[in-house]
Amino acid sequence: MRYAISLPPAGAPADLVDAAVAADRAGWHGFFLWDHLGADGMPMHDPWVLLGAVGAATERVRLGAMVTPLARRRPWKVAKEVITLDQLSAGRAVVGVGLGVPETDFTGFGESADPQARAAALDEALVVLDGLLRGGEVAHDGPLFRIRARLGPETVQRPRPPIWVAATWPHRRPLDRAARYDGVFALGRDAVGGLTPAQVVEVRAVLGPDRDIVVPHDPAVPVEEYAAAGVTWLVVGPDTPDGDWLARLRRQIEAGPPA
Repeated sequence: MRYAISLPPAGAPADLVDAAVAADRAGWHGFFLWDHLGADGMPMHDPWVLLGAVGAATERVRLGAMVTPLARRRPWKVAKEVITLDQLSAGRAVVGVGLGVPETDFTGFGESADPQARAAALDEALVVLDGLLRGGEVAHDGPLFRIRARLGPETVQRPRPPIWVAATWPHRRPLDRAARYDGVFALGRDAVGGLTPAQVVEVRAVLGPDRDIVVPHDPAVPVEEYAAAGVTWLVVGPDTPDGDWLARLRRQIEAGPPA
C-alpha cells in the first residue's frame, strides 16, 4: 500500500511547492491537488500550473489532480497538460477524473450541474482522453466531440499514465466506469470521507484484482486493515481547510506516512 497527500491549491503557491518537496523527502508516494475553481468562495490556484512547479522541484512522488471534472474541461486540453506533466516529471503523472464538486463551479459560469449530463460528458471525454494519451490517431464521433487528431509528444509512461475515476459508494455506475480504466478514487456517501475496510472488499469485488483502490485515510482505522481489505493507495488530507490548515498538514507531512 502506498501513501499520498491530497490538499487544496490554496494559500501561497510557494508554500504548496515546499509542502510537496517535504512530502518527497519524507517518503510519501504521491502528492495530489484538488481541482476546483473556487466559485463557492474559497480562493483556489490552478492545480495544473502548481503541478508543473511541483514536478520540477521533486524527484519521486506521483503527481496529479484529485480529481479533474472532465465535464467542464476539453479532453484534448487536459491531455496536453497530462503529457507535459508526465514529461516534466519523468513519468510520474496520475490522472484523476470525476463529476466534480461543488456545483457552483458549473452553475456560477452558466453550465449545467445536472449529474446525468455531467456523467455522460465524463464517459465520452474519458474515451477521447484515453485515446489521446496513448499517442495514436484518435477518430471519434460522439454527441459532444468530433475528433480527428493525434497529440505529441508521447507520455513517458506507456501506454499512458494511469487513470483513476472517482466514485461515491455504493453507486454502481461510477464503479463500473472505474473498472474500465486503472482504478477508483473511492469516497463514502458524503463524498468526503473514505470507505470502511468492509466496503473496500466489496469495491474490490467489482473492480477485480488489478485495479488501484484509492481511499481517504480515516485515522480511526488501522492502516493494516486498509491494506488487508485491498486498498492500494491511502490518501491523507487536511482535517478542515481553515485557519492554519497548511501548517497542521505540513507537520503531518514531515512526520512521514502513517505506516
